[in-house]
Amino acid sequence: MALTEGIKQQIQQSYREVLAGKGVRARYGQRLMIAEIAKYMGEITENDGQRTSPPAACVVEAGTGTGKTLAYLIAAIPVARALGKTLVISTATVALQDQIVLKDLPDLKKHSKMDFSWTLAKGRGRYLCMSRLESRLHDEGNGDSDTMPLFLLDSPGTEEPGTRAFFEEMLASYGSRKWDGDRDHWPEQIPDEIWRQVTTDHRQCTNRHCSYFDSCAFFDARKDLDEVDIVVANHDLVLADLALGGGAILPEPENALFIFDEAHHLPDKALNHFAAAVPINSTRQWLKQLSQALAKMQPYLAPATQAAKTVDRISSASRDVDLVLARVYEEAEQNTGWEFNEERRSAQWRYPEGELPEALAELAAESRIATANLVRHLGALADELQGAFDERKQHEIDRDTAEAWYPVIGAFHSRSEDQLRLWTAWTEQVGGPKVPEDSEQANSDSKPKSPSHKSPPPARWSVRQRWDHAEDITLYSSPVLANNLLYSRLWSRAYGAVLTSATLTALGRFDRLQARAGLPEASRLLVVPSSFRYAEMATVEVPSMACIPTDDGFADELIKRLPHVWAGETATLVLFTSRRQMHQVRDALAPEYPDLIITQDDMSRGEVLRQHRSRIDEGRASVLFGVASFAEGIDLPGKYLHHVVITRLPFSVPDDPIEAGLAEWISQRGGNPFMEITVPDASIKLVQAVGRLLRTEDDTGRVSILDRRIVSRRYGQLLLDSLPPFRRIIER
Repeated sequence: MALTEGIKQQIQQSYREVLAGKGVRARYGQRLMIAEIAKYMGEITENDGQRTSPPAACVVEAGTGTGKTLAYLIAAIPVARALGKTLVISTATVALQDQIVLKDLPDLKKHSKMDFSWTLAKGRGRYLCMSRLESRLHDEGNGDSDTMPLFLLDSPGTEEPGTRAFFEEMLASYGSRKWDGDRDHWPEQIPDEIWRQVTTDHRQCTNRHCSYFDSCAFFDARKDLDEVDIVVANHDLVLADLALGGGAILPEPENALFIFDEAHHLPDKALNHFAAAVPINSTRQWLKQLSQALAKMQPYLAPATQAAKTVDRISSASRDVDLVLARVYEEAEQNTGWEFNEERRSAQWRYPEGELPEALAELAAESRIATANLVRHLGALADELQGAFDERKQHEIDRDTAEAWYPVIGAFHSRSEDQLRLWTAWTEQVGGPKVPEDSEQANSDSKPKSPSHKSPPPARWSVRQRWDHAEDITLYSSPVLANNLLYSRLWSRAYGAVLTSATLTALGRFDRLQARAGLPEASRLLVVPSSFRYAEMATVEVPSMACIPTDDGFADELIKRLPHVWAGETATLVLFTSRRQMHQVRDALAPEYPDLIITQDDMSRGEVLRQHRSRIDEGRASVLFGVASFAEGIDLPGKYLHHVVITRLPFSVPDDPIEAGLAEWISQRGGNPFMEITVPDASIKLVQAVGRLLRTEDDTGRVSILDRRIVSRRYGQLLLDSLPPFRRIIER
């Protein structure tokens, strides 16, 4: 749809109104980003609402201070409304999601004449299930409840003090509307093991048949989803919807314009979403729970009914699964080269090129058949129970029994499906017929321009863990790249897609993102210049060090040098690549510098940052010690951060099986994994780490890099050049 003059004028007028209303000046990078996104959307051609132009994405790297959110909102909202498409904004973090919903969109509507509506979309698992909460309280008051058997699924072995009071407070807060049932809006963080007891998923939810449907937090949050102009979601929810075929939770990709903020997370999120795992002994224990549940359910089903027969089939199928899992465990335990050491109670084994040993491959095929049989029968029983909700028909199962047992069987069905995903992934043929690159088939214009011919085999590995009184072996599978998944399920279907982040390039190029995200060939790529005057605002310093991180004495050198490095500073962030080394250095320095150092592990993230700010406000010095999550996810503007110290270049852990699989594939193709994977990945992490320093145009400070490899190794210059153009001070 070519941009009409009316839409162009609306974009320009809205931008002027927002700038005037907020009393801020226009930013060159922001204007460039608005123009690029609007131009991209204007070049999409369509017929009767369906895109006819080739798949393409608009990729914009824009650093801190650009005003990315305002830029993409002002550019995309008028176009989406004119097209009659839903604008889906997806973030990687809850913090940004809430900021867009609670601050950015209301601000834009307040200061411009644009008329639009929006809603927040989260997965079912982020919301309270009143039925589960009632069952949880009921179970606690009736220790041997037969009709509410949810304790079989995931209740903890011992009750924590105050748990009942906590659930009662939750019920009272939701009932009085002081809380909306959103996990992220509860005043304190709710531990996963507690939250699992009061939430649900699509397999356990009875939807409109639930007695709490009219007051359901999830459906209440979703009621406006089909009516609004803008849906604010997150990457996990978008991927979950795509896994269900698209359009199950969010608008169909063909009818949506997507904006992926924090887009550098999308490929890894996709890998996590399509990975699979089966812990063998835990699964066998789970099968015992299934057997117990079926035994408790049996008295509620009349003999010779279809449901009773299905229960018998499930019992038989679960025994078959248990028998084959015992053989899988024995094979993996006895014929794998496990290597344990005194420090680690786990050992990992990766199957090169994803190829399984013949005996294990045969057992995986048996496991797939047995698990598929269990999945089928559990699904049949879930359907039988669901059928009892239809009061217009006579049914063999009464409604009370169906309401009590449908969530239980749904949970067992869901977990069995997860197990089947692993066995399916483990039995898929690795590789397949290879097409020579110069063959007629490879160069056929009739083939869609997708990255499918560039995919490595899946990563397959196993982990053996030992505890004091038990052990387990967990089997894993994951795609190595998300390129095909994202291309086939998202880019090839979406009406349009914009990706933005402060870190989309690696070593100044988009190659890494294009390979990992499977971006279409017709995509537009842009790096927006920053408004920061880096050379005037900050320095990057590489002080002299007696050794490098690969030397044995590096930790001792850090302990000796760090006090000199941070001397005279009031607000310092020291970033480590290893928790163990962070604690080692802290333990050595804390006695000499009491009340100065806080590590990110000392307390919750919010409390760590609060104490740091409090010290600065009181005129005291504060040094934060952190690892990877603090290198990307914290915001300490102004006086709260003047100095970022990088102790070691952030190279990936060498035993990661997915990265190892990718490196193996690149080597086989004649490439250099270190230069093609390790160094570009490190450059992105390094840019994110130094990005903690300057958050506004008024900030100043310095970055110290204590890893001399950045000046002594050939790749070091590439990493140094990938940083913002700070003034450099390098000691010889």
